[in-house]
Amino acid sequence: VQLQASGGGLVQAGDSLRLSCAASGRPSSYTMGWFRQAQGKEREFVAAINWNSGITYYADSVKGRFTISRDIPNITVHLQMNDLKPEDTALYCCAAKRFTTAQAMAGPPQSDCWGQGTQVTVSS
Repeated sequence: VQLQASGGGLVQAGDSLRLSCAASGRPSSYTMGWFRQAQGKEREFVAAINWNSGITYYADSVKGRFTISRDIPNITVHLQMNDLKPEDTALYCCAAKRFTTAQAMAGPPQSDCWGQGTQVTVSS
């Protein structure tokens, strides 16, 4: 499966954005996740969803503010980001890994992201 992330932009603190990760191919055996990398920092896990079960897992830093979901007919995973903070500023990318769980995708080894990602910038 190949992935393409989109939906980033420049927003103010407290605003919302929805990122999309469109998949080509059938992701039925995959877990799909979002990672982000801020300038000068290591890439970190954000959220993941198992395509079959719909079970999700979140990083503590985004729990309660971000929601990951799957759009089955359009083979797309969305990341709804509410109450954005300046520390959410990063390049966001999506990844897919077969035969794993959403929680396991948060741990090492990190999955490789597809494509260039999409930039999210939150101003204070």
